[in-house]
Amino acid sequence: MRRFRFSRRLAPRKGTFAWAFAVLAAFSLLAASCGNDDDGPAVVDQAPLATATEAPAADPAPAADPRGDALGDGSLGVVTVPTGESIQIRSLNAISGPVAFLGLPNQRAVELAIADYGDISGFSVDMGTPLDGLCSSEGGQAAAQTIAADEQVIGVIGTSCSGAGVAAAPLITQAGMVIISPSNTSPALTSDFQGNPGASYNVGYYRTAHNDLVQGAAMANFVFSELGIDNAAALHDGDPYTQGLASAFRNSFEELGGTVSGFTGINKGDTDMVPALTELAAGSPGALFFPIFQPEGDFVAAQAPTVSGLEGTSLLAADGLLVDDFLALTDSVGMHFSGPDTRFGTNTNQSTGQNADQILAAYTQAYGEAPSAAFWGHSYDAATLLLDAIAAASWVEDGDLHIDRAGVRQHLNSVSGYSGITGTLSCDDFGDCASQKITVLYHQDSEDVEASKENVVYSYP
Repeated sequence: MRRFRFSRRLAPRKGTFAWAFAVLAAFSLLAASCGNDDDGPAVVDQAPLATATEAPAADPAPAADPRGDALGDGSLGVVTVPTGESIQIRSLNAISGPVAFLGLPNQRAVELAIADYGDISGFSVDMGTPLDGLCSSEGGQAAAQTIAADEQVIGVIGTSCSGAGVAAAPLITQAGMVIISPSNTSPALTSDFQGNPGASYNVGYYRTAHNDLVQGAAMANFVFSELGIDNAAALHDGDPYTQGLASAFRNSFEELGGTVSGFTGINKGDTDMVPALTELAAGSPGALFFPIFQPEGDFVAAQAPTVSGLEGTSLLAADGLLVDDFLALTDSVGMHFSGPDTRFGTNTNQSTGQNADQILAAYTQAYGEAPSAAFWGHSYDAATLLLDAIAAASWVEDGDLHIDRAGVRQHLNSVSGYSGITGTLSCDDFGDCASQKITVLYHQDSEDVEASKENVVYSYP
């Protein structure tokens, strides 16, 4: 019988069984210790899995500012125009009485400018009922009180006369509104061009008409240099416009080396001018400058040649008498008149694209006559400056239009190189925005008024 022997290599070594038993026991204890209390399946505790770090939530995009680029800081208040309503501006001019010839063309030019400009952000512009400043302090004050009481009004085009402007401007500007005059020319309303505000200057007042410091210098230069006269006299009626222009003439004439031998005033409503004219005649002036209005101007022109010492005196007036009714008088023939340069040619208003000829044609078609005074172009430009300012200071929110009053002034203060009917406009620190061009006309024929209006004999830039 064959014997089998266990190989030593296959037999377990001493201690092997004891090690295996120990390992087996350890696993049994581990399983027992990890069992559920309810003897359910054993669950082995595990370290929590690492989770990916979440990126911090991005800040929400800031809401778009509904104001956009609208000018202003709200310091003068914001006017809200509800959906379906109109932006409110006003015309304040002399539209009745003896100076209506000056105010009506201003008002009408504003109407044309509003129509040509169109809506602002979908909102129409309403001029409301035109107000009458009567070319007087009382008229300007009464009309301004009415305007200032209406908190929806943004700005005013007016007044026609400086006297009314002196009274109206503080009431309108203190209400946060702006006022832009197309024909106020008194230096008192703006400045002396030397950095000093005029006695009646108000922040928020602007004008597209010239400053009479320029017109006074123009007439003085014409009389002294062109007519060769070195002795002159001046007459005013106490109004800020007439007295300011007469004073500007006197100062400039004396600076040129001339002599002003007489300077006096009359009262509005006077008809007998002989006492004042006799006083002036005592100095034997070669020229008499009387920048006043009708009807007083009519009496001066008729009575001056009858006063001893004034028989050969050259008579001169300004834009207050450069109107059809006065030029139609035979007493006005042979006079010289200073006023704004109205040779607008092909000048185009940059806000509407309309040129002077197109506006004049529209004016004649709408009103059945040509403008009766020189400042219709200045009125058109004043209106478009105001409308541009409103557009620059407004924004639409929730369907309503909001207009920042301070932004309106901010825009007007920044006007520079603006192309208007009257020329290139830039507003200085005191509201003078005009191109400051003056001409002197010579009146030859009372039966051809239009020819005299174009008979320029002297230009003063």
